Amino acid sequence: MNEGRIPTVLLLAGAVILLFLLVPVVVVVLAAFSNTEYLAVPPQGFTLRWFAQVLQDETYLASIRFSLVLAVTATALAAVIALPACYALHQRWLPGAETIAGLLMSPLIFPAVVVGVALLQYAAMVGLRGSFPFLVLVHAAIVSPYIVRTVLGSLAGFDPALEDAARVLGTTRAGAFALVVLPSIRPGLIAGLVFAFITSFDEFTVTVFLLPPGQATLPVTMFTAIEQGVDPSVAAVSTLMIVVTGLLLLLSERLSGASRPI
Repeated sequence: MNEGRIPTVLLLAGAVILLFLLVPVVVVVLAAFSNTEYLAVPPQGFTLRWFAQVLQDETYLASIRFSLVLAVTATALAAVIALPACYALHQRWLPGAETIAGLLMSPLIFPAVVVGVALLQYAAMVGLRGSFPFLVLVHAAIVSPYIVRTVLGSLAGFDPALEDAARVLGTTRAGAFALVVLPSIRPGLIAGLVFAFITSFDEFTVTVFLLPPGQATLPVTMFTAIEQGVDPSVAAVSTLMIVVTGLLLLLSERLSGASRPI
């Protein structure tokens, strides 16, 4: 009689977890529209003043530009490294494929603070402290597991007979990869790229140790602003980041075709 029904305890637990995740988001969004000089929830009145202030603040604008350049560059580099690596692992060209795949996922295992301190010491030793290319390389290593995981998952469901058929018809291996494999794994690739970009854009813990002099990402700028005193402008920036992240996820679904009915 009760088969297929979700137990009440699980429903309650799911509701509690959902509230735990959504309540802070709702609080931040409401605070962003507060017409007071301090964070007030619920706000005493509503205004768009703090959004206008953020979009006119050169400190925030400079950090947004720097974060965009860093995230785009790191994501592109991660894709260039992860995509052929995933294809080689899928084709079993390399011995110990499972071990290599685990190593590619290893950046998710180590604590970010430990990684940041270790990389800071290494950068100082080799003369790369404050180097933007080194920061890009670190971000690429941090975000590459997201691309690896989604691409390997897509390749696992790919029918190799399609690629073999293209080869039989005279297409080169590179041509078969570009014309057959890439379109087939597009949903996973796009999802991985979006998650990698968002992760790089939001990354704080490791980044704060390795920033070039005079530069700051948006999360670092927000942290500095909070240290100096909390006002609704920080909530406004957070709200904008929430909106942009949501739009990127919707765009990812649209481009990958994940939302199309079967």
